[in-house]
Amino acid sequence: MTRSSRLPGSSPSTQRPSNGDFGQLGDFLRGSVADEDSRRVSASMSHLATQVEAIIGSLRQNRVRTTVAPMLVDLLTILRAHRHMVVGLGLPWRGLYEYAGYLQALNHLRVLIGQWLLEGGPRSTELALNAEDFELVAWRTLADGMLLIDVYEQWITREQQLEQAQESGLGALSEPQVERAIQWWKRLRR
Repeated sequence: MTRSSRLPGSSPSTQRPSNGDFGQLGDFLRGSVADEDSRRVSASMSHLATQVEAIIGSLRQNRVRTTVAPMLVDLLTILRAHRHMVVGLGLPWRGLYEYAGYLQALNHLRVLIGQWLLEGGPRSTELALNAEDFELVAWRTLADGMLLIDVYEQWITREQQLEQAQESGLGALSEPQVERAIQWWKRLRR
């Protein structure tokens, strides 16, 4: 089960999300809440997406350093807080393969923002960054985060289903049947 189908609007020609989809990302994230940690990650990603959308809009109008650079610095602050929250997630999150990929994407975005801010030096009037390049990196980062949330929620769902199956299945069996089921399971695990 994938949740990406709930995020409409990708351009058929580029396979990239079309304009205005960062707002739809917030809807996706609000609908993807399995527990308190998911809610926190989703809310933080939604905050990131809002700032990213504002920067893309600004870059499409102009690339004036005095306008866009403060927004990028604000994004760095939001990104730092989001990354700190992600690093503090529990073992179930950190055990997922996608967790490391998302942290790497966050670090990559942070480094790129720093490079974009430094390019041309403080005396240049325009940033070398364009809206398309920024949008591509931002979407990739946010997509890695959405994948992490989706995989975590699938894991939570499987764990809950397994727990329910164990409770309902073994609880209905008589004592000798439970013992035989446990012995059978132990033989399978060898």
